[in-house]
Amino acid sequence: MARQAIILAAGMGTRLGRPFPKPLTELGGGHSIMHQQISKLREALPGIRITVVVGFKRDLIMEAFPDVLFAYNELYDQTNTCKSLLRGLQLSADGGALWLNGDVVFDIAILERIDSLMSQDQSFVCVNTAAVGEEEVKYTVDESGHIKELSKTVSHPLGEAIGINYVSQSDKGALLTALATVDDQDYFERGIEVAVAEDGLQVLPVDISDLYAVEVDFEEDLARAKELAGDE
Repeated sequence: MARQAIILAAGMGTRLGRPFPKPLTELGGGHSIMHQQISKLREALPGIRITVVVGFKRDLIMEAFPDVLFAYNELYDQTNTCKSLLRGLQLSADGGALWLNGDVVFDIAILERIDSLMSQDQSFVCVNTAAVGEEEVKYTVDESGHIKELSKTVSHPLGEAIGINYVSQSDKGALLTALATVDDQDYFERGIEVAVAEDGLQVLPVDISDLYAVEVDFEEDLARAKELAGDE
């Protein structure tokens, strides 16, 4: 079964304040955030099927990357990542699906680390246990070591989620149901929380603390991302 990845790129990126979709922000060498995402996905996971969920100024992304598939969140200005992921998963092929936020700049070694879990079709969330930012999505685990809580308001968190995740074929239906029922303004992590609580999904945290992953929300994030990945 062919592997597939969904990139969530529908948002307006207001915090970074660019007049174009944030994934098109240049890192260096003429390459954008999305360019490095697609290039690394194809290098680490040959043959992967890539779908980009677009919204804000979608034509700019579609023209820049004509060789991927697209899903359209027409309510991009009224909804959050939960509904963009819902749209992407609804149009996905059979099998599990990797997904990532369209603003995350990451070490290709992360994809190499999660390769075996994808082969096992194990749902997971990549996490950084070395940092717990106040505005980041944080997590706790249950007694079996699986994700229990996943939100910005978690008390006594073990680390933060970095925006790279995978849902197995067997878990996809429950996640789709949860994403459809959560509030329009929720992040997709709320859908995972609901599916864990109501359907018993077992989602592993995968520690990538020794590797880099930067979600570019502000100028200081962009500067760090350029320093880490601008020459790649």
